[in-house]
Amino acid sequence: MRGMLIALCGVAFACAATSGKNRDEEGSSPSTSSGDEATTLNPSSGSSSTPCTNAPQEDQDQDGFTGAAGDCNDCDANVNPDAVEVASDGADENCNGAVDEPPAPCDASIVIGDTDPVAAAAAIDLCQPSDGSRWGVVSARYLRAGGQPAPPGLQTGILDGFGPNVQPRLGARMLALSSGHARSAQQPNPCGFLTCVMSGPGAPPAGFPQDVPNCPGAPNINDDVALEVVLRAPSNATGYSFDFTFYTFEYPEWVCSDYNDQFIALVDPPPAGSIQGNISFDSQTNPVSVNIAHFDVCPGCAQGTAQLDGTGFGQWNDAGATGWLVTTAPIVGSETFTIRLVIWDTGDQALDSTVLIDNFQWIADSGSVSVGTQPVPK
Repeated sequence: MRGMLIALCGVAFACAATSGKNRDEEGSSPSTSSGDEATTLNPSSGSSSTPCTNAPQEDQDQDGFTGAAGDCNDCDANVNPDAVEVASDGADENCNGAVDEPPAPCDASIVIGDTDPVAAAAAIDLCQPSDGSRWGVVSARYLRAGGQPAPPGLQTGILDGFGPNVQPRLGARMLALSSGHARSAQQPNPCGFLTCVMSGPGAPPAGFPQDVPNCPGAPNINDDVALEVVLRAPSNATGYSFDFTFYTFEYPEWVCSDYNDQFIALVDPPPAGSIQGNISFDSQTNPVSVNIAHFDVCPGCAQGTAQLDGTGFGQWNDAGATGWLVTTAPIVGSETFTIRLVIWDTGDQALDSTVLIDNFQWIADSGSVSVGTQPVPK
């Protein structure tokens, strides 16, 4: 037996120009002004249309909003009250009267043991609620990996840090999910050892666990826990991203073995480029586990061991981590979709793993977003 793991269209100006560099990058042509009118493109056909006049009762850019309904630039379908702000482009995409304002933080007062899944969404910087007709969080819940209800407990945590050297990527908190205790060694109720048996055998999602090429793993999972969030995308979004770092006691002894603890981000509907709906894997299609190409925090690894200090990993036994990675995926503006963030022990309940998740961002300044996971840029 193994040992004990993302300007107001000034009413004094003609709405003649698109609202920032992302418009050109997305392939739309700049509007041209003529007095109080502007020529735009028909959003559906791409051909020149009649002059854009910003008539308050019309929806000339076909984004679902008239001027009377709050659209401050009816010449640009990327500007309306259901859009997300694009940083540093000098425009007011969301028509709230402010230009390039950063998102308001929402996680400063959440305590470590808060078991409200909406608080968990806030910890990864999903702050805006949605009633289904505007972008934001439609719902959130804690589950087992296969979708069964799961009461939250020590397998989840809202953390202000993970040891002295790992801090939230955005805001004041980040979400931890664990097959053991989602706590560092110095936080309340740590596991205190390599293994804490938690929720027992689980039912994996169809097609999981994912095997690493040339490293078949065990088919059964244990101690699984998930946060599932239903989101409605902003009308101008082309994608989204989130940061995460994966820690495990499985390193180094159990590389390419049955005991391949995993973290996945399961999306429904699955975007192009996902693997059975999972969007977090490396360029060789290795899922997030001890076998991922970006496993860089460990003795002798590229990022050294500082990110293990005070976490319990590397304190109670040999261990390692990936360092901060960023996963990106495409989305269609105004689409409603589900993302399930899941971690589990594979093959047995020994040697726990933990994932930290933070900095969810909508992408609205690029016309092409692909599924992929890379180290966070320095």
